[in-house]
Amino acid sequence: MRRLNRKKTLNLMKELDAFPKVPESYVETSASGGTVSLIAFTTIAFLTIMEFMVYRDTWMKYEYEVDKDFTSKLRINIDITVAMRCQYVGADVLDLAETMVASADGLIYEPVSFFIPFYLKRKLLMLQLIQSRLQEEHSLQDVIFKSAFKSASTALPPREENSLQSPDACRIHGHLYVNKVAGNFHITVGKAIPHPRGHAHLAALVSHESYNFSHRIDHLSFGELIPGIINPLDGTEKIASDHNQMFQYFITVVPTKLHTYKISAETHQFSVTERERVINHAAGSHGVSGIFMKYDISSLMVTVTEEHMPFWQFLVRLCGIIGGIFSTTGILHGFGRFVAEVIFCRFRMGSCRSTSVPLPDGHTSNHLPLTTDNSTH
Repeated sequence: MRRLNRKKTLNLMKELDAFPKVPESYVETSASGGTVSLIAFTTIAFLTIMEFMVYRDTWMKYEYEVDKDFTSKLRINIDITVAMRCQYVGADVLDLAETMVASADGLIYEPVSFFIPFYLKRKLLMLQLIQSRLQEEHSLQDVIFKSAFKSASTALPPREENSLQSPDACRIHGHLYVNKVAGNFHITVGKAIPHPRGHAHLAALVSHESYNFSHRIDHLSFGELIPGIINPLDGTEKIASDHNQMFQYFITVVPTKLHTYKISAETHQFSVTERERVINHAAGSHGVSGIFMKYDISSLMVTVTEEHMPFWQFLVRLCGIIGGIFSTTGILHGFGRFVAEVIFCRFRMGSCRSTSVPLPDGHTSNHLPLTTDNSTH
């Protein structure tokens, strides 16, 4: 009884076999079929390699939400060189809440030479070239996000100053913590002093002839400092054409959470619009000579996440490639053989044409005659 049940189970499993085996004696091979098979296997191998490269690659996913964090401080990272002596310039921040953040809270004034050596100039030109490419190819930003912490810092390395040459510029570098509201970071003539109605700069003792706000922005970023991230103003260099010249940068800061397979950090992206003009009160161009960076905080927060294709999805796509190519090449091969047989048989080979054969009863037959060795009888 047990053997009978086992035999029934085996027969049932044979009936469920979706892959019937055809004896090799019934299989007919041809040169065209071998050619199509070779093409199919080559295509499968090529697409499998390409699919594996897609599986290894990652992409950045962008999500947007309202930024609900208004109490924390915003960090501004600064590294700017101005073509004036340090005792003639002052830097500070004034926000919309009339809160003043002095440069003494985190900035360092370092006397340097404005003109940099050749090896630093070459790196500066390379950084400017990357900036121009980023403006044309926005997808390069994803590559920069992926390479964060893997590449070197974009800031220029320390300079070896020549002791025989007196410094003619001032390097202002460091960081400041400000409120998360719109504000104005500026570098102008004279040191900043607090004032009941705002703030002021001691510029009366500085001659107008010594004004020179030519500057180079080695680095400017908001939020956590992440090596390898290139910001829009990194590598910017401006040469003043007049003593009384104002440089303005209008910046929109977007809070950003970056989650990749290498890092997880909270930083800030920003876009910038530049403007410069000469101060001439007689011509109606009013203002104060200096460098002004007016920033505004966006209410939206961007979450950038690096994603990877799941392994199960890779297997499904791979099975689709293999099965689809086999089915498609089989259909194309069968259709090609049918067309070839019709062309060669009906239009070139006369033996394939149907002929009328008279029958004894007076009727005719349109079937093809059976050709045998005794057909002459």
